[in-house]
Amino acid sequence: MPEVTLGIEQLVAAPPPQLKGARLGLLCNSASVDHHLAHARHLVHDCFGTQLVQLFSPQHGLFAERQDNMIESEHRRDPWLNIPVHSLYSETRMPTEAMLAPIDVLLVDLQDVGTRVYTFIYTLSYCMEAARLFGKKIVVLDRPNPIGGRAVEGNLLEPAWSSFVGRYAMPMRHGMTIGELALMFNGAFGIGCDLDVIPLQGWRREMHFHETGLPWVAPSPNLPNPVSALVYPGQVIWEGTNVSEGRGTTQPFELFGAPFLNPDAILRHLEGSVLPGMVLRPMEFLPTAHKWQGRVCHGFQIHVTDPVRFRPYKTSLALLQAILRHHPEAFEWKQPPYEYEFERLPIDLILGDQAIRTHLCAMMPIDDLERSWQDGLNAFEALRRDYLLY
Repeated sequence: MPEVTLGIEQLVAAPPPQLKGARLGLLCNSASVDHHLAHARHLVHDCFGTQLVQLFSPQHGLFAERQDNMIESEHRRDPWLNIPVHSLYSETRMPTEAMLAPIDVLLVDLQDVGTRVYTFIYTLSYCMEAARLFGKKIVVLDRPNPIGGRAVEGNLLEPAWSSFVGRYAMPMRHGMTIGELALMFNGAFGIGCDLDVIPLQGWRREMHFHETGLPWVAPSPNLPNPVSALVYPGQVIWEGTNVSEGRGTTQPFELFGAPFLNPDAILRHLEGSVLPGMVLRPMEFLPTAHKWQGRVCHGFQIHVTDPVRFRPYKTSLALLQAILRHHPEAFEWKQPPYEYEFERLPIDLILGDQAIRTHLCAMMPIDDLERSWQDGLNAFEALRRDYLLY
């Protein structure tokens, strides 16, 4: 099995000369580990000693211990290194001048999951903006995109629907590593900070996570395995509805359903649809938390049979449209708040464009919906080529 060398591993094997004597911060969480599951903060400390003076954590906390959106994590001290940990999912999502004052360089080692709505990439973007404002340097330690670097899918976010689950005109599945995204944020989207990326070695764009030889550590509580990350670009849409996305079970995002859902009707509706690379297995589950806690939900598990052909966004939009058609009385859109937005519907923020919801409700065929955003997707593919490292 091919092995991939991570940015953090490259950093400590050959420390860049420009970091000599620099005061360092590190943005990380529990998934920031190397091949041997050694954590990035220990690796950086072992390499640079007391140069590492501060840590920063994204949504869900340093140990990915916080479950849901708008569940903030507190500022704290690291229990091993006894240095400050500033939460960037607290009263602020952008580092303040005071937070950055003790450091010269912010190292960023976060496992992104390849989906526009995943907030880690926007925490990175806010750190880059703060670095530009306060004269600091950003060094991104690259990690693989766990769902591959070739496929892109979905409509581009419309600027009117920007939020903390979507800041830039990107599709739902962007097909880039976090280092490549940093370069695109800095160039195409105009942040303009002092930025370096320490790239991966051995990663190829067609790789899915199971091909990298790396251990999976959940970057957030409800992405427990690489399959949950693979279905996430589509299954995340249930967060904007009263359909359970499987939170409160051991297989979040792979499972979905609701007490009112009729699996047979959904399967009949989808007959003839081209939804490759997966099988829908009808089932029941009982969430122990979150939506429909303690109620039996009828629904499905998505079994991905061909990760290359699987289209997560198209699949979940087709499922949502089937539920809209067959359960109009029981189905509901989730109401705000959602990720610090108190007025706009969560589904519109997740989909990145209110028009997508309108078209789904009007029963526009999913293939026609895909064709409607293809020009934007082609433009994004052309844009991203300038920032691809692999």
